[in-house]
Amino acid sequence: FVIPELVQGVDFKKGPYNTEKGNFTTAGWVNFRTRDALDRSFVKLEGGQYDTFRAVAGVDLLGKAGRDKNQSAYLASEYSFTNSYFDNPQNFNRLNILGKYHGHLGSNTNLTLTGSTFWSKWNHSGQIPDRAIESGLIGFFGSIDPSEGGETSRTNVNLQLVTVTPRNHVIKNQLFYSNYNFELFCNFTFFLEDSLNGDQIRQKERRNLFGYNGSYSIENDLGNSRWTTTLGVQYRHDLTKNTELSHTINRTEIIDPIQLGNVNELNAAVYADELIQVSNRFSINAGLRLDFFRNQYEDLLATPVTTKHATAAIVSPKLNLYYTFNPRVQLYLNTGRSFHSNDTRVVVPQGGREILPPAYGSDLGVIFKPFPKLLINAAAWYLWLQQEFVYVGDAGVVEPGGRTRRQGIDVSMRYQITKNLYADIDLNTAKPRAIGELEGQNYLPLAPTFTSTGGLSLQTAKGFSGSLRYRYIGDRPANEDNSIVAKGYFVTDMQANYARKAYNIGLSVQNLFNTRWKETQFATESRLQTEAAPVEEIHFTPGTPFFARLSLTLFF
Repeated sequence: FVIPELVQGVDFKKGPYNTEKGNFTTAGWVNFRTRDALDRSFVKLEGGQYDTFRAVAGVDLLGKAGRDKNQSAYLASEYSFTNSYFDNPQNFNRLNILGKYHGHLGSNTNLTLTGSTFWSKWNHSGQIPDRAIESGLIGFFGSIDPSEGGETSRTNVNLQLVTVTPRNHVIKNQLFYSNYNFELFCNFTFFLEDSLNGDQIRQKERRNLFGYNGSYSIENDLGNSRWTTTLGVQYRHDLTKNTELSHTINRTEIIDPIQLGNVNELNAAVYADELIQVSNRFSINAGLRLDFFRNQYEDLLATPVTTKHATAAIVSPKLNLYYTFNPRVQLYLNTGRSFHSNDTRVVVPQGGREILPPAYGSDLGVIFKPFPKLLINAAAWYLWLQQEFVYVGDAGVVEPGGRTRRQGIDVSMRYQITKNLYADIDLNTAKPRAIGELEGQNYLPLAPTFTSTGGLSLQTAKGFSGSLRYRYIGDRPANEDNSIVAKGYFVTDMQANYARKAYNIGLSVQNLFNTRWKETQFATESRLQTEAAPVEEIHFTPGTPFFARLSLTLFF
């Protein structure tokens, strides 16, 4: 439900090190920020291979009169359609509408109000097994169950108030609400469980979620040091209606329900964060947060209907140290504890026991600028999970996978080759293992062991810009003993643009060299309709082939 042209920036960080971030913050977090205002109104049209069409428009509603009053408002919309590159036409439709207002309520308070709605519907070819292609049953972009697909929609309202007091204290208040609807038809195992009708399942849910985020920050000088204290409160409540998992045929007929119920999940948190600028060289960031969960599940398939609940809480400390030797070298140590909550349908039967297993992480890194045009960031990291959760879609549950650890080294480099040409590369290694398992039986299925991204970017004063970028992931174990391997890939993308004051022309090419690659991969046991016994092997979704699109943007 995010329109890419409206993204102002992306905040992200590795690990469980930020006090403000709670649930799901283990390996890291990411936050998209949309624009508060449009520089100009625009219309953008795109067209490409595989019957791909897209139209985007954004209209500045207040113009110069609004800017003179420190106000802005815009309305934007996007429509997309594609049949995609699968043999089974995807018939993908998506509609986005977003409106945003930003203004001053007074000399010290800013108000931001955002509303959006989103709808999408598609067919999908699903995961396919290697043996179906090798035998000639289907092609690389074919399908075993062509009736897979889904429909989803989401409506969001977000209100933010930021107040800076005369004493330079910062008060932030955020209220949010989302209405989310989801229906997905999948078939992971084909005819393994039902040799006559097949194993297609429907996952369906209607969800309302709402909440509040608030914080209060104070800055004080104590001797030569500066202390920034932040106190925060967070609340999120999820209510679902008829969360369903059913055995179906051809997206039309329900054979039997597997799960059906209503989820009521509450997550409340308080936190305190202290940033101490001890000196011009050394700073300390320490924080502590407390999260409380109340999970309730109403089982509509039980006779009589039953309602059960469970509660749990977890404390997450953080400690981060930063030392700047000189303008060219900074050393840092990040440490923290966080967690990943489990599915309410799994939590409730456990009666609140071991339902918020902690995650512990650390990063020891250096930011190094050996000369003005080169920046290097290198870090050794460690992540320990008390419980590795594994989602099992066809069973509708999240299974415990035991204790795990990951450790590795990340290196990022940014280099300005010329006035207009830039290069970057990221190299990431990891050794993921299950704890307490025999050597050789302790691999973590599908956990990456080596990844890399990078490329060249061009930006000229005459309006030409572009990039040539790659992404790489190495071979990785697909099961616990590494007897089944998920194959890696190296894919290259290209982007070229020519911008003038009134228009922008763009060309984007995904998979420039038309590499045949497997995107999503799983080691799955399945049975085709003609087979007498099931087979466990790689099942995958094919990656994008050569895919070119042209775009024209007009500004007014």
